[in-house]
Amino acid sequence: MEIELSSLYGQDIYTDRGVYVGKIEDVSVDIKEKRISGLAVRNINPYAFKVGKKKGVIIPYRWVTAIGDIVLIKHVRRRAAEEEKGGEEGELER
Repeated sequence: MEIELSSLYGQDIYTDRGVYVGKIEDVSVDIKEKRISGLAVRNINPYAFKVGKKKGVIIPYRWVTAIGDIVLIKHVRRRAAEEEKGGEEGELER
């Protein structure tokens, strides 16, 4: 599947369970492998990721499940124990 990278800029990202994640600000490209490696996302939903003072996150491209009018990624869940302790921002739900 071929897409223009510029078409991704400004698109909304949601999880496959309908949770809003944020907007794509930039695309990370692996030149050697000739593939997209990640999506830089801004305006992060604090219920999707715990970002603290960071302005955004990089979503690994392997989490992307669909691209169209919006971008869908695999659902990420936050562990309740880690939220209380201020641990990791999230993990990929299996």
